[in-house]
Amino acid sequence: MVRPLDGVRVLDLTRLLPGACATLLLADLGADVIKLEDPRGGDPMRRMPPLAVDGTSVYFHVFNRNKRSITLDLRSPNAAAVFDALVSRVDVVVDSFRPRTARRLGVDAAALRARHPRLVCASISGFGHTGPYVDRAAHDINYEALVGLLGGSTGSPQAGSTGSPRDPKGAEPQVPRLLVADIGAAMHAASGILAALFQRERTGSGAFVDISIHEAALAWMLFPGAPILVSGVHDHNREVPLTGEAACYNIYVTADDQYLALGALEPKFWAGFCERIGRPDLAPLQAAEGEERARVLAAVRAVMRTRTREEWLAVFGNADVCLTPVNNFEEALADPHLRDRSVLVRVGSVTYLAPTGIVIRPAPALGGDTDDVLERAGVGVAERTRLRANGVI
Repeated sequence: MVRPLDGVRVLDLTRLLPGACATLLLADLGADVIKLEDPRGGDPMRRMPPLAVDGTSVYFHVFNRNKRSITLDLRSPNAAAVFDALVSRVDVVVDSFRPRTARRLGVDAAALRARHPRLVCASISGFGHTGPYVDRAAHDINYEALVGLLGGSTGSPQAGSTGSPRDPKGAEPQVPRLLVADIGAAMHAASGILAALFQRERTGSGAFVDISIHEAALAWMLFPGAPILVSGVHDHNREVPLTGEAACYNIYVTADDQYLALGALEPKFWAGFCERIGRPDLAPLQAAEGEERARVLAAVRAVMRTRTREEWLAVFGNADVCLTPVNNFEEALADPHLRDRSVLVRVGSVTYLAPTGIVIRPAPALGGDTDDVLERAGVGVAERTRLRANGVI
């Protein structure tokens, strides 16, 4: 199968999640991703618990499939010529260093593109390459905190607060389970790299793609923050009912203490739902406000408590009302729809979540492709032996 990025070579200098996810997206599209790692242990993600039976982190396994690994100590003076030989053979270089670290190592976009003007350089950093926070350290929780995802400033409990959406100041922020800033940055990086490659086809010139994880986190706030962005105020009585107070968009507990999620935003879905639960009288009250809205929600909660989750799913069958079980991850993986679309691919002991039809190559061993990649870059056996003896590769 010919994939869109067949023939595109990517040199991946990144560590941990955002870069790994970004280059995974490129690898799945067909790019030859060469992961450059420090010979003294490699990407720290390799050692993040829990570990698989081979002693490598489960996170490294799932985010580094379809890549090759080489080792090279970028801090060694003996690495410069080897690194430049590698760069001369690739289309894209991706790093996740803080800007000052990239400059110190000589892998910043200005240095690389001065020698290789067709090169696309993408840098994924916490706060981008300009501004007062440029060299600050931070992690996903910090970016989410800075942009309002944790603070309830939009009155949205699903953003991380546990208080009433009417009283965001009284909400207690929770540690997020999902690394949305990191994953968002990966998506921004992949799309930026693809756009830069497309531009290069038209102009012949490469580009610098500056990705801020902080700004990627901010992008998740476009929907909940739209009223503030446009009007400067947030009138909770005039918003789409997504904050857990409306009966038509909520999570319900069943008789067996399981959960069902209802997303009946459109009146036809809400009317169909009310009919199936035996309360058609509630259908005209979808847009109720204040105490009446609270009464509708309480009424639906009481009805949903009368049957088990499976009994309700049987009642609704294939009814077109946007009602689904709240699955745990094991239940999600057993979903017959995902299996029918071949989204889950088993290779050895690992199940991969992958685009339909993709061939999976497991995550590489540390430095497992060093000799092959360097040989193709013109670094001969004698030089590789010398570099290995000096701990450079």
